[in-house]
Amino acid sequence: MMTESRSTSPSTRDALLDAAYDAAVAGDWARTRMLDVARAAGLSRQTLYNEFGSKDALAQALAMREVARFIEGTERALDEAHPDDPIQAVAAAALSTLHRAADNPLLKAALVDDTSGLLAYLTTRGEPVINAARASFENYYATHWPSLSLDAIRLAAETITRLTLSHVVMPADVPAETIATQFADLARKLLREDTES
Repeated sequence: MMTESRSTSPSTRDALLDAAYDAAVAGDWARTRMLDVARAAGLSRQTLYNEFGSKDALAQALAMREVARFIEGTERALDEAHPDDPIQAVAAAALSTLHRAADNPLLKAALVDDTSGLLAYLTTRGEPVINAARASFENYYATHWPSLSLDAIRLAAETITRLTLSHVVMPADVPAETIATQFADLARKLLREDTES
């Protein structure tokens, strides 16, 4: 007897995640059943369970797909801005991330719907999100400014990633441009010994 493989095709996975996204954005995540997601995707419940195993794992995958999109957008914004130094890069990345967060339907749904449990994937269960964003930061800086020490890059990545996530989850009542400038000032201090040499 043949069983379905644990990993489905990318298009099937995307269809399932798209259906989950639609349910979450509609504010129905707490009431959404795995069967509802499978039906909305036009797939069997067994296919959904084979791919994700549980609603919790589906929510985690949904959060990580959105984070990957944020990271891609931030890296694209940095490539377009062509920052000359790491301090300008921090400001450009922060500005891009905060602007996009303010308009992100999934993030808005997670922040507004207390019953959904989705916010936990950015807070108490947010370590995978932080790890992905921190790795992107470290890779970008190490690649573009190899003269910076890895310790300084790691410290800046850890600090700025966590602060950015804090501002995304609890937006401040100040313009994103002001926050980006503050992040740049912080990066200047964290990377000072490298940028001044």
